[in-house]
Formats: sequence, C-alpha cells, structure tokens
Amino acid sequence: MKVKITVDYRTHWGQNIYVGGSGPFGDWEVSKAIKMFPTTAENWEVDLEIDGKEDIHYKFFLKDENSGFISWEFGDHRLLEIPVGLDLLHVRDYWRAESAQENALYTSPFKKAFFKRDQPSEASSKSGNIRFKIRAPRIGKDYQMGIIGGCDAMGNWDDSQVVLMSDEQFPVWTVDVEIAEDEVPFDYKYVICNIKDRKVVTWENGNNRYFPAYNLSVKNRKIVLTDEYFNYPVGNWKCAGVAIPVFSLKSEKSGGVGEFTDIRPMVDWAVITGMKIVQILPVNDTVATHTWTDSYPYAAISVHALHPMFANMQQIGRLKDINRQQEIDKEAQLLNQLPEVDYEQVMSLKMNFFKAIFEENKSKFLRSNELKVFIRSNKSWITAYAVFCFLRNKHQTPDFTQWGEYSTIDDERLEMISSPESEFYEDIALHYFIQYHLDIQLKEASNYAREKGVVLKGDIPIGIYRNSVDAWRLPHLFNMDAQAGAPPDDFSISGQNWGFPTYNWDEMERNNFAWWTDRMVKMSEYFDVFRIDHILGFFRIWEIPWEHVEGIMGRFNPAIPFSKEELSSWGVSFDWDRFCKPYIRTHMIYDIFGNHADFVFSDHFHEYANHCYQFNEPFDTQRKLKDHFDERIKNDPNGKDFFIWLRDNLYRLHSEVLFMEAPMSNGTAFNPRIALHSTYSYQELDGFTKDRINELYTHFFYKRHNEFWRESAMRKLPMLKEATDMLICGEDLGMVPDSVPGVMDELQILSLAIQRMPNDDREFWHPSDTPFMSVTSTGSHDMSTLREWWQEDSSVTQRFYNDILGQYGGAPYFCEPWVARDVLNQHLHSPSMLAIFPLQDFLAMDGRLRRENPEEERINVPAIAQHYWRYRMHLTMEQLMEEEGFNNYLRQLVDQGGRQADY
Repeated sequence: MKVKITVDYRTHWGQNIYVGGSGPFGDWEVSKAIKMFPTTAENWEVDLEIDGKEDIHYKFFLKDENSGFISWEFGDHRLLEIPVGLDLLHVRDYWRAESAQENALYTSPFKKAFFKRDQPSEASSKSGNIRFKIRAPRIGKDYQMGIIGGCDAMGNWDDSQVVLMSDEQFPVWTVDVEIAEDEVPFDYKYVICNIKDRKVVTWENGNNRYFPAYNLSVKNRKIVLTDEYFNYPVGNWKCAGVAIPVFSLKSEKSGGVGEFTDIRPMVDWAVITGMKIVQILPVNDTVATHTWTDSYPYAAISVHALHPMFANMQQIGRLKDINRQQEIDKEAQLLNQLPEVDYEQVMSLKMNFFKAIFEENKSKFLRSNELKVFIRSNKSWITAYAVFCFLRNKHQTPDFTQWGEYSTIDDERLEMISSPESEFYEDIALHYFIQYHLDIQLKEASNYAREKGVVLKGDIPIGIYRNSVDAWRLPHLFNMDAQAGAPPDDFSISGQNWGFPTYNWDEMERNNFAWWTDRMVKMSEYFDVFRIDHILGFFRIWEIPWEHVEGIMGRFNPAIPFSKEELSSWGVSFDWDRFCKPYIRTHMIYDIFGNHADFVFSDHFHEYANHCYQFNEPFDTQRKLKDHFDERIKNDPNGKDFFIWLRDNLYRLHSEVLFMEAPMSNGTAFNPRIALHSTYSYQELDGFTKDRINELYTHFFYKRHNEFWRESAMRKLPMLKEATDMLICGEDLGMVPDSVPGVMDELQILSLAIQRMPNDDREFWHPSDTPFMSVTSTGSHDMSTLREWWQEDSSVTQRFYNDILGQYGGAPYFCEPWVARDVLNQHLHSPSMLAIFPLQDFLAMDGRLRRENPEEERINVPAIAQHYWRYRMHLTMEQLMEEEGFNNYLRQLVDQGGRQADY
C-alpha cells in the first residue's frame, strides 16, 4: 500500500523534518528515521510503500543538520492504522508544539480524574473515505465530540444532523465519513454535544476549518485528517482547590493527627464545594530524634517512605488483647480532642500499637505474598529504609556517622543484616509492616479522589535531610560539606539555612538522574500534581559552606566568580585582607555590644593591628560559635536569651566581609557577598570603591548568570517532566533570575502567584494579572493566613484595601468575612489555571466557622528554625460537611469564577 504523510512546520535553514516510529519508520532508531521533503509553504511530506497489516506508531522530529540537535514533537505516539484492501492512504497531520499551553491537558490529573471517560462513546459512522481526527481531552464524561460541515454527509450545517465522533482512542476523537467527489472542497467545524440527547451545546470558536479539493474519485483511497486543538469559545479551562497539611486534618475517627483516611472526607467536601485539587505538604517519614522537632515535614529521612503518624490504626486492625486495645482507643480519643497536634504523644501511641499488632500478626504477615509483592515493587528503597530505622533506634541517633561499623554499608552487608535469617530481621520487618499499610491507605485515598474527579497535589522538598537513608546509602550524590538555604529577604534578614546537603548534579547526571526518576515514579503512585519546593534550586542553589551557620554567608552554586583580573577591570583594587577577612574595628564592638564590649574584646578577639581585631581560634567560624554557645545554653539554661543575643551578634561580625572565595579556586576567584551594603565594611569604603562595587554587585546578582542558569536548569528539569505524566507546579518565589519564567513556560511548569509576594516591583499582585500557566493563592504554609496578615501592618492593608480591592475610605481593622470573600473572589476570577487556597482562608469568609484568634491558624513561621508544626483544624470534617449554607455559598463562588466547567 502507498502511504503519503504530510505535516506542517516552519523550519529554518539547515533544519529538516523526519518521521520516526515502529516498523518501516526505523523501530524508533533516530538514524533510521525517514526524512521528509518540503513542498509548498510550510508543508513537509513523504511517500512510501508499506507491506504488512500491523498498525504503526510514529512521531515527527526536527533535526538541525549542522549541530545534530533533535527535537521531538509533543505528545504520545501517533497511530497509523493500516486498513484492509486500500491502495493509497493519505495522512494529513499537524505538528504538535512542545510549548503549547494545551499540552497541560494531557497530564495525569486530566486523564485520570478531571476528564476521565467511564465508557467509550460510539461514532455515528464506522466507514467512509475520509477519517476525521481531533485531539480534545478537555471534555466531560457527559459530553461527546461531533463534526458539522457544508456538505450532505455532514448535515449542511444543520446541528440536528451532527456527526458524532468516537473516543475509543481518547483523547483523540475519530469518525469515518463517506464524502462524495462533487462535495469537495467544503468548510466544517467541530462541536461538543450532550451525550444524553445528542444536542450541540458548544460550537468551536473562530473561522471555519477547510477541507481541500482532494480527488475522491480514486477507488481504494482513504484520507486521514488529524486536526489539533478544539477552539474553545469559553476560554482556558480552570479549577479551584484547597490546601491543607494531612497532619492538620481532623475527623471523628482520627487518632490525634490527620491521617490518610481523613483525605477521603476532604475529597467529599471538595466535590460538594466544586473543587478539584486537594494540596498537601510532604508526607514522607521524618522520624529522626523521636521528639517534636521531627514535626518538620521537609526533613524526611527517606524520599520514598511515608510517615508512620499518617496511618489510621483502625484500618490496620484490632488487637486481640481487648484491654490494651481499649486503652489505645481511649488515648486516641483524648489526643483527638486536643486543639493542636501533640506530635510526641501521637507517635508514642501509634508506635506502641504498631509493635503490638505486628507481634500478633507477624508470622502470617512475613510469609504473605502481599509482603513479597510490596518488597519487590519497592526494592530500590524499602530494605535500606527499614535497616536505617532499625539502626537509628539501636544507636539512638539518626547520625549514621556514629554507627560504628554501620556508618557506611554496601549491598552485601545490607542484604546480610536484612536477611530473614538475621537476628535483627523482625525488628527490621516491623518497618515493612508499617510502610505496607501506609502505602495501602494513601493509594486508597488517592484512587478514591480520582474516582470523584479530584486529585491530590503532593510536595517535593528541594533538599534531603542530612541524616537520612539517602545520604547514608548514596553520599556521592550529595555535597555533604555544604548546606542549602536561601539568601536574605523580608522574612529573614540573615537568610535561611535549611541544613540540607546540596545536590551533586554532575554525579546524578552520570546515572541519567536515576535517583530522581525513581523518586518521581514512586510519587506518581499517589499524586497527579506536584509542587517543586523552591524550583529556583534547579537553576542555582543558595549554598552555605559547612563552617558557616547563617544563610547570609552563602553563595550561589553554580556561579561564575570574578577573577582578580576581572575585578581590576571593574575598577576594584582587590585587597584580600580588606575584602575577604571579617572587618572588625574597635568602634564596631562598642556599637554592637555596648556595656558588654570589654568582655567581648577579652574573651573572643585579639588585636592584630591598631584597632583591628580577629576572632580567637575557638570562635573563628560561625560553626564553632554555634557549638560553643549550644554547650553554654545546655549548661546554663537560664542564660539562654543572653547567650543567643551574644552569639547572633558575633555571627554578624563574622559576616563583615565583602567578597568570599569561590569553591576550589585557591584564592584566585571571588563572589561578592549577598547584602554587603548593610555591613560596616562597605559603609567605611571610599566613594569611588563603593560605586565600583555597586555596579559589579548588580551585574553579578541580576545579569551575569541569566543564560548560565538557564542552561543549568535545562540539564535537570526536563528529566522531572519526562519521568511521569504528573502536572508540575514550581514554587518560584524569592530572588528570581530573569531566565526562570522562560524555562518554566517552555517546560509547561506552572508558576506560583502569591498575591503578597509578586515577582516584580509591585507591592501586590492583582489576581487579574496572573498568567494562565500559574497557581494563584492568598498564601502558603510558610506565611501568615489572610486574617493574621490583615492585622500585621495597618498601612499595608490600607493600601491593599484601596488599590487591590478598590474600596474607598478606611480599611476595617479585622479581616471581616466580606473582605475575605472579596479577596478570594478576585482570585477565583483570575486567569490562573489553578486557584488553590489554604482552608483557613476559606473559613475566613464565615464569622461562625473561623477560629476566633487568627494567630492560632498559622502552620509555620520560617524565622523560627525549630518551629513546632502542630496546626490542626478546629472543626472535624463531619462538622464541615454539615455546613450546608457555607458549602453552597463556596460552591457558588467557585462556579461563578468559571472553575467548574465540564469543557
């Protein structure tokens, strides 16, 4: 059979279009793909003979013949069906652009939940000489695609004669139509029909489509026309969602903390109120110290394992020891009545239960096929995790450097200690048992959500915990002598130090990012959307050398430092002692320490020149200072406040530098210190040097790295996208390089639009200015809630009240329910694809339902390094579900915002 394939694409000189695929298209080997030839305008075509009857999968790609660079078109493989008895098949395709906004509709949430088809819709006709195909995933299960045109076979524009299309190959819709030779050319359009009565409910927008004058008199010939993108007259598809940490959920069946089983009623509430996304914080295991400090959800001891506190005990089973079970039930009920999470008590209760029920069921469980399947499906991480947990408990520390012979471990020894014959096997297998049940419960919640047309949105922390199984087993993938953090901002003037080791991207790339791919695949078992925490870290991370403690002493990695010669060309006469050594002078000590200055002089410094000081050796790094004062606070808790004040001001003197040596430069290259303008050292420079450093500083932090960081991100982010079909959102807040928006647009990664943290010079976003490919929100877990923020600074809220809400006069002191409604309503009407709000801000619209004190609604305070993450809903899900008036009101707002459309 002869086959002609045609596709449109505008190329540049030196570029060619190829078609690759199975069978005659080279079995997906690029070197064997078939080269196409340009014809008129932007069309490329190829003619070939095909023997055989098997269907063929194919795709187009662009090749730059000079560089050899290859770029495949977007999407799944195309299907070339080989009909029986044909002599000629003409396939007319359109190139699928990688950057088209519609591509987001082919990700997991749309396929598995929003537009999932329950059963195939049948076409009006199953035979004909013309096959029409269109890709249209954005259509609800109660609707069907159809086609109408200016010929008899297509009803002559009579919408009662619509030709219905089949979704058997969804999201591709197809129908075969017999067109008479005297009816071409003709115009046509696609329409959306109601399946129930087959009536047209929506015509596509824009000009009519055109079917050209093919010679239809040729027998045994078929034309396949594949159109792309239905032109929706209602604009872009949008939806709404709610953000709430799992630990903050509350139901009558909870055990003192939100559990995976509590996700189901939250999904039910989302359905009632018209929302399609439930966004949560990371749910990985953070058990390191067995204290409340483990409540921090971004310090997981495993990027795969789930946190034991999220397991619902009742779903696991009941103890045979009735008295013990009654004690556990009673304690769980008491913990569930607390206004906040008591992390330590919850974990103590649940671990005691896990051990008891495992002991009763271990014989059967350890022999079960279910365990074998679970371990086999998770073999890349589960054994190492379980052994890590055992050793953590055995040595009473997660710091594996203190585990003696087990401070490092190879595959052979891991296999030996985890063998069923090992004396430690049952202690290790306890963690298999816990993870097995956690996996079941989260998957059940996720699948339940999908069946209801709702998806879970997960969260990927930018770093890994220093004392984690990943760092223990794969230290070569991380820079263990560095710490990730963030430069100074309005929330933290000394920057942030998260303590996580940074990624060794070069080493990760050598293995084709297998660690990341494995992580993404596991995450996709539970989530259809995920948020990349601090996506800027994929462009460049803020890296703090181990000897420093404060984030202000960090640097960007990767970066392009200045050589001494380049600094000289900028007009800076480089003096290492003056610029790189802490600049400490007599008057500074008195300015900072006042009456304590003499003590500080004698105890911490020595004078190396007249009125010039250096730290004594026991204090000559921030890390040494931290260790010193940690010990003093431990020995004298009553002096804690004074010691912290003293330590922090000594930290400040350590940061009195203008330049920092670049890593591995041996003193030949330097980076300017972030926020150097706030130092005594800068203020006491001469005017000319200040001017030179100002220009150099602006160039370094805002211009020098744009293309460099773009290339850095494009080494890494595409592999995240290719690993799964999840929809990706990026938290792009902070000091955003100019290259970030372009990369995120190119990769179809949704940006984050927080109204109070615009990424430009404005004080606030107006929701109407947010881009479509974004998530708009009133805040995040790291911020005060809408009500708390409203009371923080009356001058700020006054400007917001007048400029953003468009209200006249003075702003109310409290964020009244109608104010919260107006704020959320603006977001719901915004162009953003996703509008996701903290549950607290939804409840702010109802004076009866919201907490009396807004400060009790805060989830995290980033300025407090060891914040206790304990916020919990004050209403149970059962109570919230019964609030019919509020729920209907919220559903109305969501509907009016255009976020509940079926297509």
